[in-house]
Amino acid sequence: MKMLPGIICLTLLLAPAGLAQQGNNNGNNQDENENVRDATNDNRRFWEASLAGGHYMVALDRISNISMHEYVLDGSLVVNEVTIDTTGRALARFYYIQPVTDTMGGNEVTRVVDKGRQLLERAGQRVGSDVHNMAQKKYPETTHAGTIEYRILDIRDLDALYNSLRKAWESGKGRKITIQ
Repeated sequence: MKMLPGIICLTLLLAPAGLAQQGNNNGNNQDENENVRDATNDNRRFWEASLAGGHYMVALDRISNISMHEYVLDGSLVVNEVTIDTTGRALARFYYIQPVTDTMGGNEVTRVVDKGRQLLERAGQRVGSDVHNMAQKKYPETTHAGTIEYRILDIRDLDALYNSLRKAWESGKGRKITIQ
């Protein structure tokens, strides 16, 4: 019986060393796209996304559903969207948009669209705004209370974001994804 307190003390002293060894493998993995870093987060309760347009963080136990879908908006834009619904009030939307003409081909149409993009980019540079990274809204149709929106510029980044979110939610282990 006298050895029991000694065994307990020895166990308590050795436990942090064992945990530290396990902590060295943090599950970092670099996505195929150089702009994305997805890592298991030490804080196991949250999924986080750091993007050019801001930062989003949600408790895993507050997520009620996630989805990834594609639709045509106003007959002119193809939208790929990841949605996170929570038990709270906020709905997070991460989306990639492209003109319908980009999915069709056609050299002349593509040149006109590219020219339009260049003009928007130059206008954004003149006013000191990163317009192409900003969420696109049309008031009042797309502006809803409690909706948090982020625009993603590369479809591969949107896929990586969804995969990170899905893995975190399924495993119950926090993750953090950074898209530059």
